[in-house]
Amino acid sequence: MPSLLSRRDFVASGGLAVVGLIGGVQSQAVEPFDHKGPSRLRLGLAAYSFRDQFKLGGKDVSGAMDMFRFIDFCAEHRCDGAELTSYYFPEAVEDIEILQLRRHAHLRGVTVSGTAVGNDFCHPTGSKRSANIASVKEWIRRAVLLGAPHIRVFAGSLHGTSEAEAKGLTIAALEECGEVAAKVGIFLGVENHGGIVHRAESLVEIVRAVKNPWVGINLDSGNFFSEDPYRDIALCAPWAVNVQFKGKIHPAGQKEQKADYPRTFKILRDSGYQGFVTLEYELPEDPFIEVPRILEAMRPFMG
Repeated sequence: MPSLLSRRDFVASGGLAVVGLIGGVQSQAVEPFDHKGPSRLRLGLAAYSFRDQFKLGGKDVSGAMDMFRFIDFCAEHRCDGAELTSYYFPEAVEDIEILQLRRHAHLRGVTVSGTAVGNDFCHPTGSKRSANIASVKEWIRRAVLLGAPHIRVFAGSLHGTSEAEAKGLTIAALEECGEVAAKVGIFLGVENHGGIVHRAESLVEIVRAVKNPWVGINLDSGNFFSEDPYRDIALCAPWAVNVQFKGKIHPAGQKEQKADYPRTFKILRDSGYQGFVTLEYELPEDPFIEVPRILEAMRPFMG
């Protein structure tokens, strides 16, 4: 296993270049996580499932949802974990507010499984890139206060650079933020969220190049749009540090369809994954009605 804060230097003419590509020098690549024992899965729910019920910035909306009520919802529906999406906190949330939420979750018997940020690491050197990196570092600090072991991060999209340059920029940002995260025991999970990681191979390539044992994949089961999303899930699962389950898939050239629950969970188990499988509900129907139904459908597969 690589040392805790090991890094890879990668240089190309005029900028950064990706190293450790799929099919490249295997001895230099970060290998899948070495899970001990059989797969263990825990049921979680993402605050993003109630995005229409939250007001951005975390301010209360009468009759809607706030973070404390979300924790209560998780407890009432027997979720082991709650993923507290950063979008729904006040922009300048105070540390005392975060600690109050952590206390509330503990007293309700709910684990704060992680949080999620909306960064873009593909911006070229400049103020936008610096702001995105600073935001992730600040949420690493806040994750420690929350008691959240994981942060979902994005790679990003092209901003006037080549894809190779954008990948290099992403790897460099993950190296920088990952070093901060490793020092306080926080995992960074890069999500398959379009942009430069719209292909499963590209996502694995980037994570392997970072060479930091605190950086992995936030595997979103509904975010692959290839001809065979299940093949993509299987490819990424060995590097997963968190799983978000959508309950749907959308193969290329086909209509959106209900996920094959047995097949999806078998892939996770076969990979040896141990951790949260968090429902991130995105369908248009009322989440207060549909989320409990899907949670119950997931429960038999958790083991």
